[in-house]
Amino acid sequence: MKPITYRGIARLCFSAASVIIAAGCAQSGPAPAAVNSTPPTTLPVGVRYRMSDCHLHLVDFLQHTDGINAAVAAMDKCGVEDAVVSGMPVVKEWAQNEHRRPEYYLSDDSRCYWYSATDVLVERQIESMPADQRHRIHPVICGFNGADRNAIEHVQRMVDWFPGFWEGIGEVMTRHDDLTALTYGDPARADNQALSSIFTFAGNHDLPIFLHSDIGSVWKRDPIYLPEVEAAVSAHPNTRFVWCHAGISRRIEIPTLTSDIGTMLKKYPNLWVDVSWVVYENDLLTKDGQPDAKWTALIEEFPDRFMIGSDKVGRFGDYPAEILKYYKFLDALKPETAKKLARENMLSVLPKHPAKLSDQESDLLNGRIPAGTELIK
Repeated sequence: MKPITYRGIARLCFSAASVIIAAGCAQSGPAPAAVNSTPPTTLPVGVRYRMSDCHLHLVDFLQHTDGINAAVAAMDKCGVEDAVVSGMPVVKEWAQNEHRRPEYYLSDDSRCYWYSATDVLVERQIESMPADQRHRIHPVICGFNGADRNAIEHVQRMVDWFPGFWEGIGEVMTRHDDLTALTYGDPARADNQALSSIFTFAGNHDLPIFLHSDIGSVWKRDPIYLPEVEAAVSAHPNTRFVWCHAGISRRIEIPTLTSDIGTMLKKYPNLWVDVSWVVYENDLLTKDGQPDAKWTALIEEFPDRFMIGSDKVGRFGDYPAEILKYYKFLDALKPETAKKLARENMLSVLPKHPAKLSDQESDLLNGRIPAGTELIK
């Protein structure tokens, strides 16, 4: 009989715990929808673009989900062939004095707290998929507090326990409208030391970073937080960054947004922009619902640097509508640009090599060599 290693014990313990968590998660929603064994060979009626989704949360703010099979079935209905899939790094607390259970981070005034098990929920769901479907799902690590300098160890541990599985890190939560004030602990910032370690690790292991960092605040119409994002991107030139939601959230209005993004894209070839969530209604379209000329011009100037996402959170019944709404904007672009925005740009940032720790990194993480030992590069 082979001796049980530290990693083996960890896998057994964590797997057992995650089975319990996943079972509870599954009970909270409807049974997963059936999924075809292969993507549709022809697009469904009414679907004109082959799409990729750069921003899909498999679970919601209570860590509940319709399930990965339901997500894939919804993708099939609207021509989405690939999706970057994450958990949710925080849980919305059901406070003692709240009579109704909250479902969203803005449901009430109760706090949110960081939740690392979300990454295991994602891993368990994806491992349950039919083998010939898994290539369509690109899982990313998100279950850490970006203000905690210990966070790097969670990222390393996920890569160590599930080598070759992860294809990115995100959605990395930093400045995020009201969610920042509602979350326990010090707020994370894109340019802090804790995240710098994670960004360096990502660059060394060919993992893109999907970063949520608001460019401004709710009450200011100036990009007062742009220097934090620029500091992070400039300090890590070997790391690919996808700036989630083009740096905005609810109630954040920055008149100079397109010029600010254009300047960043000119300066930093390692930066891409995700236009999911509120960006579409608030920015990509004018008040009369037509594609905004400033945005079409910006994307035509940088046709390789923008990508589309659904930003759906655990529930997928209205997923097709969230994807198909982009057609109006895609139709306003050159066909080559529309194709890149709809699908190709997301695929371009994914890893070319599986992510796994070196033997020395694994030994250091798991206490097999003393802390402080310098690793040979």
